[in-house]
Amino acid sequence: MFNENLKTMRKAKGYTQEELAIKLNVVRQTVSKWEKGLSVPDADVLSKIAEVLDTKVSVLLGGTITDEVDKDAVAEQLAKISEQLAIKNRRSKKIWKVVGIILLVIVLFNILLAIFGMSVFESFSTDSSTTVIEINEDDMIYKE
Repeated sequence: MFNENLKTMRKAKGYTQEELAIKLNVVRQTVSKWEKGLSVPDADVLSKIAEVLDTKVSVLLGGTITDEVDKDAVAEQLAKISEQLAIKNRRSKKIWKVVGIILLVIVLFNILLAIFGMSVFESFSTDSSTTVIEINEDDMIYKE
C-alpha cells in the first residue's frame, strides 16, 4: 500500500529515487527499500515525504487518517505496516531455514553413500588374488 503509493507519487512528480533521497537526506537504497515494501520510514520522515511530494500522509499510507498532525495515528499505521513486514520476513526466514536443512541432509546422505560405496567397492576390488594349482600327470594317483 505505502510502497505503491510512494512510487506512483514520486514518478508523478518526476523525481527519480536518487532525487527524492537527496530531498529527504537519505540514501537512494532507502527509497528503494520503501518502494519494494522491505521497510517503512518513521513518522518524521513520512511527514517529510508527504511535504516533498505535496500530498497528505494519509494518502501516502492509503488509509483514512483524518488529522495529519495527529502523529499517534500515523505512528500506529506505521507500526501495523512494520508488523506485517516482520511477519513476512519471519515466514521467509523459516522457509529458507527448512530448505537449507533439507539440502544439508541431501548432501550428507550423498557423502555417506559415497564413503560407504567406495569402501564396499574397494573390498571387492582388492580381493583379487588368485591361486593357481598345477598338477602333473606323474603325480596323479589312479584308483581303480
